[in-house]
Amino acid sequence: MRFKRFILRIPLHLIVLAFTAVWLVPTLGLLVTSFRSPENIFGSGWWTVFADLFNVDQYTFKNYMQVISKQGLGRSFCNSLTISVPATLISTFMGAMVAFGFAWMKFAGRKILFLLVIGLMVVPLQMTFIPILPIYRWLGLSGTFPGIWLAHTGYGLPLTTYLLYAFISRVPTELLESASIDGASPIKIFYGIVIPLSVPALASVFIFQFLWVWNDFLVALIYLGATPKVVPVTLTLANLVTNQGQNWELLTAAAFVSMALPLVVFLSLQRHFVRGIVAGAIKG
Repeated sequence: MRFKRFILRIPLHLIVLAFTAVWLVPTLGLLVTSFRSPENIFGSGWWTVFADLFNVDQYTFKNYMQVISKQGLGRSFCNSLTISVPATLISTFMGAMVAFGFAWMKFAGRKILFLLVIGLMVVPLQMTFIPILPIYRWLGLSGTFPGIWLAHTGYGLPLTTYLLYAFISRVPTELLESASIDGASPIKIFYGIVIPLSVPALASVFIFQFLWVWNDFLVALIYLGATPKVVPVTLTLANLVTNQGQNWELLTAAAFVSMALPLVVFLSLQRHFVRGIVAGAIKG
């Protein structure tokens, strides 16, 4: 029986391997190219390194050193980290609070207000720039980290609320009622019961929001501009493409630096991510 199941699953495994190869081959080519000199890049394809894989003379770290120090990618990396972590944490935490309120707190107009919040997901970001930018300039938030934190929180809150509502609304009613009977306030229920039970869902939302904020270009360009002190990785990469368009070794090294942290975040939280997706899709 097991052998028969294995045989029947071979086509599925082959399809999964094919999709994995389609994703990995460009990434592998990007990684290999980032360690090659310009002469080797233009002289032969990146796959030729496997003919003499352990020949260290064909690899160099100069590309990474140049983009990190001379091209300002190191500072931009720190700026992106400063932007992404607080913005993601604030958006995830506020989304959890809003989702808890909509799921378990009774007040007039709850369903209508929930639909309005979720409906904001379909509003194009471009429509908000013109009315919000004058307010930012008046408050002195343009070109500042608090300003971009606030912007990403506002833009990400409808999605985080929707995703967390699907999970929090399925928390067993008996737990919350028992805590309420014992005298626990809504705040204690939220921190003591809902948050611990929602860790998988919170991890999933954190990954979604972090990847969006880290890879964001438009919002950072509008609210931060080109100020070197706060410019993130995405804007620096765009400037490198404009100024260093022919230097593939620099572009590939910069691209892989920008990819490294999101890959680490996703792989480290992958277990929670899968649990959160599955738990949010199953009732009870």
